[in-house]
Amino acid sequence: MSNKKGILVVFSAPSGCGKDTILRELFKKDTENEFMLSRSMTTRQPRNAEQDGVDYYFVTREKFEELINNDGFIEYAEYNGNYYGTPKAPVEEWLAEGKTVILEIEVQGASKVRATCPDSVGIFILPPSLEELERRLRNRQTDSPEVIEKRIALAPGEIAHSRFFDYCVVNDDIGTATDEVYTILKNLKEDNNNV
Repeated sequence: MSNKKGILVVFSAPSGCGKDTILRELFKKDTENEFMLSRSMTTRQPRNAEQDGVDYYFVTREKFEELINNDGFIEYAEYNGNYYGTPKAPVEEWLAEGKTVILEIEVQGASKVRATCPDSVGIFILPPSLEELERRLRNRQTDSPEVIEKRIALAPGEIAHSRFFDYCVVNDDIGTATDEVYTILKNLKEDNNNV
């Protein structure tokens, strides 16, 4: 067990910037098991092959509201009739163990976390251009044309939030972007250990 407190990292990007892929590649590089990915909690039903504790913590509305009343979330929001939030307990436990805890979170939630956790470090993933972002959203074929249009319309406003983050990484090449994020995290850990 480390006697150094861990680092809370807020990891955000507009939809289609590749943050999931970067994180997947990042955890392959984490051979020392220093990084932990916080799982969100939700009241929505699992989709397809989603698993409790892997994709999300799936709970009842009553359980979620009980945690709200007991200050059990770093941040939470209600979206489309369901609650989503970041539970405090596992994050605090990992930080106490000296781990680097990554919160992959949408831009509005990231702003809330940065406000309530001023010691957190923000990493924002940017697309090389809005045209490339649109191409990626259309090529991945996971959303309806209406959803894609909405995400494209939201992207400039979300990108404007990048100025509130400590680090911005342009995802032009997934390998290069992953290496850059990995280097940032390793340097943060080293700096934290030298304090």
